[in-house]
Amino acid sequence: MEKARAGGRRSVSTIVVRPAPGKPTRALVQVGPLTIPAAIGRSGRSVLKREGDGATPIAVMKLLYGFTRGDHVRFLRTALPMRRIRGDMLWCDQPEDANYNRLVKAPFKPSHEEMLRRDGLYDICLVLDWNIRSRRRHRGSAIFFHLIRPGYEPTAGCVAVSLKDMQRLIRFFRRGTTVRVI
Repeated sequence: MEKARAGGRRSVSTIVVRPAPGKPTRALVQVGPLTIPAAIGRSGRSVLKREGDGATPIAVMKLLYGFTRGDHVRFLRTALPMRRIRGDMLWCDQPEDANYNRLVKAPFKPSHEEMLRRDGLYDICLVLDWNIRSRRRHRGSAIFFHLIRPGYEPTAGCVAVSLKDMQRLIRFFRRGTTVRVI
C-alpha cells in the first residue's frame, strides 16, 4: 500500500471494504495494517446500485471531503477537508430534482435527508464519490462513510464504523484516498 505525507501525518492511498464471512450486512475495513468491523447496506452489496435499494455499491470511490458535528466531536485530526454541520444542511435524494445527490440548504421541499441527525450517525460523515462527479439519476445518493448504529445495524447503503475506530482511521485519510468495496 502506497503511503504519503499529508499534513505532517502518514496517509493511506487505499481503504478496502470486504464482506464479513456469513454476514451480508457486515464488512471488514482494511486500512494499512488495521482491520476494523463495519456495517454496510441492509441489502448487502451490489454492482447495480439503485436509489433506495439499501445496497452498498461494489465500486472504487474516492473520499472527497467530510462533515463533522462540532458540538459532539472536537479536535478531529485529519488532512481530509471537513465542514462543520449546520442545522440547515440537507442532502437531496430526489432523483428527478436538479440537486440530486448534492448538499442543499433548508428550506428544501424535494426528498432529502438531514445532515444534523439526532442519532449521531453523521457526527463524522465522509462523502464518497459515488454518483457525484459523474451523476446519473436513480443510481443512488448519499453514499457516505459514517458512524454506526448500536449493534452494527445495517445502513441504507453506506459504510459505517464506530466512533472510536473512525477517530483512529480518519487521521490517515486525505482527499482522494480510495475506498474499494469488493
